[in-house]
Amino acid sequence: MPEKIGFIGLGHIGGSVAKTVHRIYPDIQIVAYDTCRATLDTALQEGVISEALDQVGKGFSDCNYIYLCAPVLDNADYVRELSGILHDDMLLTDVGSVKTGIHEQIQKFPDLERHFIGGHPMCGTEHVGYEYSTAYMLENAYYILTPTPTVSPQKVDEFEHFVTSIGAIPLILDYKKHDFSVGSISHLPTVIASTLVNLVKNLDDSDETLRTIAAGGFKDITRVASSDPTMWENICLANRNQILELIDTYVNALKETRNTIAESHPEEIKEFFSSAKEYRDSFNISHRGPIRPVYQLFCDLIDEAGGIATIATILASNNISIKNIGIIHNREFQQGVLQVEFYDSDAYDHAVELLRKYHYTVYEK
Repeated sequence: MPEKIGFIGLGHIGGSVAKTVHRIYPDIQIVAYDTCRATLDTALQEGVISEALDQVGKGFSDCNYIYLCAPVLDNADYVRELSGILHDDMLLTDVGSVKTGIHEQIQKFPDLERHFIGGHPMCGTEHVGYEYSTAYMLENAYYILTPTPTVSPQKVDEFEHFVTSIGAIPLILDYKKHDFSVGSISHLPTVIASTLVNLVKNLDDSDETLRTIAAGGFKDITRVASSDPTMWENICLANRNQILELIDTYVNALKETRNTIAESHPEEIKEFFSSAKEYRDSFNISHRGPIRPVYQLFCDLIDEAGGIATIATILASNNISIKNIGIIHNREFQQGVLQVEFYDSDAYDHAVELLRKYHYTVYEK
């Protein structure tokens, strides 16, 4: 078990890893560097870190683990600064969602390569910054590891066990397979979602009709378009080749779908949607992916004074916190008048049981 861990960057993911380590292993010393001094001061005040460093260098030399948690395009710059301080007991890792760039940079420093295990916690929200980090974000999240060919099996095994001990689920992949995989299920969908939102914005009229009637389904498939633009600028540049290949593949698939619809073949159209439904329904939703799950239910509600307040009171009296609540005005493809969102699965499960006990009709998403 490491005695001291260093963090270069203490944002949404880096902060969450640091908070998780501090929660589970309070005796591990944590030091950090961040370009934002206010972030370091907050982490010091919260007791998450024991020392704030003003530069990347010798202050990290006695760390057992060093986490690179800066934006993906910035991490490569820090690699050079760390090349002279590594020792046999040190492990270097990162938390970036793109791996090719950092691995190619590491390969330029053979001494670093035998210490490096790439890492990607598959969790997080569309928000950025330490203020959005939590001590439970890693819980049951896939945590992909991309060790270099020269890192020792012992180091890989030790780090894999450490990742498991902080609540995540490690999965070892080749870094190129990682970039293709997350490009397919995270990067491409975000590009598609943002393209779709921009398309609808451009198609909208002066009365903003499309914006007004945007239904739950549209909001669900475009939620990731609310992610941080700077982060996605970095990701698109860092994983450019994979994203471009996947866009081309998607465009070809879309053309095939267009042809199927244009030729009015009922069986082929039905098979298109049936195939997608069958595969989508097979997804395991118990673990977090790169898009964080939403714990929300929908229930029927009679239009009468105090209806929402009654439900809120039932939930509050049973210590269930509501993250968001509101009336669904456009319910195309959506059952239920009232939408209620919760912070975690336990609150969601308890709320479903409770509301049904009080004879509310509840639709689980």
